[in-house]
Amino acid sequence: MGMKNHELVPGSLVAQIANLRHGGVHKLLKELSKHRLVSYERGKHYDGYRLTNAGYDYLALKVLVSRGIVSSFGNQIGVGKESNIYVVADERGHPVCLKLHRLGRT
Repeated sequence: MGMKNHELVPGSLVAQIANLRHGGVHKLLKELSKHRLVSYERGKHYDGYRLTNAGYDYLALKVLVSRGIVSSFGNQIGVGKESNIYVVADERGHPVCLKLHRLGRT
């Protein structure tokens, strides 16, 4: 939500959006940084957190799991210039292909 209006989201805004204390949010952001789902950037005038492409992929998978579209994640079956393709399974166990686009990735 913070990245709708900010390129780098300050920790205080993350705490406000998540409705958590600043110290608790700092610990969570540090853990997310360790798994490379967010990145911390510091400049002369501004410092904050940015959601990485892996973080965007994780959020997309979370939505697919919550809707019951994906229940398990399998092997990567293809790598292309614009996307990665994986084998996943739905709730009934039927294999399905999942294509995660890499548009805008460097």
